[in-house]
Amino acid sequence: MKFWQKSLVSLAIAASLSPMAMAKTVETVASFSVLGDIVKQVGGEHVNVNTLVGPDGDPHTFEPAPKDSVAIKKADVVFVSGLGLEGWLDRLVKASGYQGDIVTASTGVSTRKMEEDGEVITDPHAWNSAKNGEIYARNVMEALIKADPEDADYFKKSGEAYIAQLAKLDEWAKQAFAKVPVEKRKVMTSHDAFGYFGQEYGVKFLAPVGVSTESEASANDVGALIQQLKDEKISAYFIENQTDPRLVEQIAKASGAKNGGELYPEALTAKGGEADTYVNAFNHNVETMLASMK
Repeated sequence: MKFWQKSLVSLAIAASLSPMAMAKTVETVASFSVLGDIVKQVGGEHVNVNTLVGPDGDPHTFEPAPKDSVAIKKADVVFVSGLGLEGWLDRLVKASGYQGDIVTASTGVSTRKMEEDGEVITDPHAWNSAKNGEIYARNVMEALIKADPEDADYFKKSGEAYIAQLAKLDEWAKQAFAKVPVEKRKVMTSHDAFGYFGQEYGVKFLAPVGVSTESEASANDVGALIQQLKDEKISAYFIENQTDPRLVEQIAKASGAKNGGELYPEALTAKGGEADTYVNAFNHNVETMLASMK
């Protein structure tokens, strides 16, 4: 065997033994920042995540740009939350020509129904319960294993560790709120995004606007909410990073409620912010609400 042939064989053997030789990066698109972070946490070094609705962005009112269509076209997997959150997505996928898998991360969640404007709708904000976050993470893990079976062990190890972390968060939140008297577990937020959270952790939420930030509150609705806040002695209100705070501030002023801080129900902060991951956002939301109930 000639020297150059031996060199090629040696290189081939070395490459086959290298742990990075078969490493694959799964190109993914996630519909909004919370879901994008879950994909990053599970996928680690084996995923590249392009998030459509970025930090502090509102997934209800998002308007896609041409670059979003290009990102979807190039993706191996597209992750969405589902339950009606991304009303703009079907048109975007169709325009992109994407033919791959669209994974609905909320599959398996016990959905919450509610009436809004005389119509029964599904609340899309399922991830605000850490228990549901575990379901999201498991669906993401299984989708990544399907997309890149050679790295299945990596995804399983990373995914199971992350799911265990979310399970601890869920239990911590339940225990923390259980120590607060029921009559104090009441808060007002900008829109009805914490239904699953309230259901899981025994907190009552009031909001002037429904599940979508595109909704508008009537004068009668606002008046009734102000009276309810007074009747139920709700002393704290919260603004949300992705919504206009003026309406909730107006209602709070009329009712006497004080500013309890900022919550992050459906958009993370930029990297380095206090809610730059799903875990950090959940932690912050729980601790901020608890502080207002003391």
